[in-house]
Amino acid sequence: MQVEFEFACAAIKQLKRPVSDQDKLLIYSYYKQATQGDCNIAAPPDSDAKAKAKWEAWNGNKGMSKMDAMRIYIDKVEELKKNEAG
Repeated sequence: MQVEFEFACAAIKQLKRPVSDQDKLLIYSYYKQATQGDCNIAAPPDSDAKAKAKWEAWNGNKGMSKMDAMRIYIDKVEELKKNEAG
């Protein structure tokens, strides 16, 4: 699973098409959960919308195992690759 996850991390950087902000948040949240576990930082101020969105996305995965997060991350990257291929 770790090797597949690392391949997916590399593959996401190779995509040619832009990834939607929503998909970027999903990818980010599962990456953080897979690599660091539950969100362990304080919520940023509401005035920092980007940081707040990223924090909320990651914190939304609270309690998910690192393995499950890796699996979902890999699946999402595969979906994005297929969409790019048409």
